[in-house]
Amino acid sequence: MKFLCKKKALYDAVNNVSKGVAERSANPLLEGMKFHLDGSLLELTGYDLEIGIRTSVLVNSDDECTFILKPRLLSDIIKNMPEEDILFEITESFHITISSGSASYNISAVDGEEYPELPEKETKEVMTISQPVLKAMIEQTKFAVAVSEAKPILKGELFEIQKNTLTMVAIDGYRLAVRREAIKFDDVARFVVPSKSLAEVAKLLSDNENDFCQMYLSEKHIIFEIDNYLVYSRLLEGEFHPYESAIPKNFTTEVEVNRKELITCLERAMLVISEKVPTPIRCHFENGEIKLSCAGDMGKFNDEMNADITGPVMEIGFKCKYLVEPLKVLDDEKVKLQMGGSLLPMKIVPMNGEHFTYLVLPVRLKQN
Repeated sequence: MKFLCKKKALYDAVNNVSKGVAERSANPLLEGMKFHLDGSLLELTGYDLEIGIRTSVLVNSDDECTFILKPRLLSDIIKNMPEEDILFEITESFHITISSGSASYNISAVDGEEYPELPEKETKEVMTISQPVLKAMIEQTKFAVAVSEAKPILKGELFEIQKNTLTMVAIDGYRLAVRREAIKFDDVARFVVPSKSLAEVAKLLSDNENDFCQMYLSEKHIIFEIDNYLVYSRLLEGEFHPYESAIPKNFTTEVEVNRKELITCLERAMLVISEKVPTPIRCHFENGEIKLSCAGDMGKFNDEMNADITGPVMEIGFKCKYLVEPLKVLDDEKVKLQMGGSLLPMKIVPMNGEHFTYLVLPVRLKQN
């Protein structure tokens, strides 16, 4: 049994599919990548029972076989082959010779017939969304996903679809990120996808507005179809935090600010803020000026910038990192900061519309 393939196509496929391969598993087969050769099509699968990635590449062959290889070794072998064409020859005992030009390797594989099956791609509920839109939604919310195991459901992102609008939500107890976009889907759906799966989905999504992603939803899984790739993910079980009740409906002070200028000021402040003892940044809003200051073990910082401010004087403190992160993922030139008190969350919203909402919890400031 043998097949001939192109170096770049196989290298890219192995590297992308390897993200679904388990590093360690009670089932040693899952620590390898499954290859299924069926004539001119070579199908590659990585699956760790939580996330699975599958794609296929065209090859020259008339044979059929299924085997499992360690992806890291295979990737290194392919990368270092001297020519574009690579020949694989597989014996009945799964000894494989990989050759290209004058170079050849002999490695051992295992039979892939016992490899666990991926979930079926059901067509009952199919959602279609622009690839760059989904990519932006993931990138602009993932920073707020919880890393703690205290509430496992918060290690994923909520997908909520109703009235032809997709809302994605991430929350970690300190920040809340909400993104909304129109989607062609007349039904109602609500499910939570692990952040780990979404990170791999985002890597495969393109920036071409003419490219689309199909999402196939079942009771316990979701499948993302992205060009020639299928990404399978289990859904997280449990009740997601009732995020809407956490978003303030009213505010007293509103600030229209240049996003990049505020980021620059906050990044200056972070130069004297220790990660071990994160001194809060003090933000004072008054008379068209934002005054920022902090004082900690590493030094003191003061800066100010102009802004359009309406409402009473407000002084509020934040962990600088938590305030910078939502600002940095946006593209808008200006944003609105809305506050109802020094101990209430700050809301970051667009100048127009409601395609994003971010909440940042304040820190109680010591008196000067």
